[in-house]
Amino acid sequence: MDLVTMAAASGMRARMEALEMLANNLANAATPGFKLDQEGYSLYVAPEPLDAAASASAPDPVLLPVIQRNWTDFRQAPLLVTGNPTDLAISGRGFFAIEGPKGPLYTRNGAFRISRDGGLVTAEGYAVRAAGGGTIQLVGNGPLEVSSEGEVRQNGQLLGRLEIVDFPRLEGLIKQGRNYFRPFDPSLAPVAATGYAIEQGKLEASNVSTPEAAVRLISILRQFEMLQRAVALGSEMNRRAIEELAKVNP
Repeated sequence: MDLVTMAAASGMRARMEALEMLANNLANAATPGFKLDQEGYSLYVAPEPLDAAASASAPDPVLLPVIQRNWTDFRQAPLLVTGNPTDLAISGRGFFAIEGPKGPLYTRNGAFRISRDGGLVTAEGYAVRAAGGGTIQLVGNGPLEVSSEGEVRQNGQLLGRLEIVDFPRLEGLIKQGRNYFRPFDPSLAPVAATGYAIEQGKLEASNVSTPEAAVRLISILRQFEMLQRAVALGSEMNRRAIEELAKVNP
């Protein structure tokens, strides 16, 4: 495969990965607390030419475009009023701590509900954790009140305080599906969040900008089409070269 076709094919693969990521962003444009993903591009250097670069007559290294890694944009989105007392939003930095099936999970999606046994849980039924350990358990059918500090009361009785955590390095978090995160590095421990406010009856919207994503989608599709033409052109050039070589050496 010639270098032109190789570079174009590598670029097409990178654009396909970007399209998959963009499609996931658009699919979650209405998911509360969703954080969009962005791609980070880099260049792959072929090892053979790179090893021979010490020689003055060595060819230039082959550079191919690749997506080095995806990263999550944790910028806060607007808070939407729902009026539901179990809908909670964090204004500022921080995550709700959730008791997942395989350990703690963290989310910005505060669309909670009351389970049959009176526990404050997520849509998947995972218990919302309280500061200091334990969970939030309601008693009776009285109205639920949540203060800006995360203290949960019912009929004036303090049921607990929501565990709101933060991380020194947000890039150390990875997505776990269903809008949950967990630390990728086991040494990245959560710390108590500061400077936040809990707003009851609101949900944080997704930070995906649908118009911006649509423009990005069109741009990636056009780039993909250009790279397809480059591959076709490279194939045509190779075909003609073989035909001409056959004429010279019958």
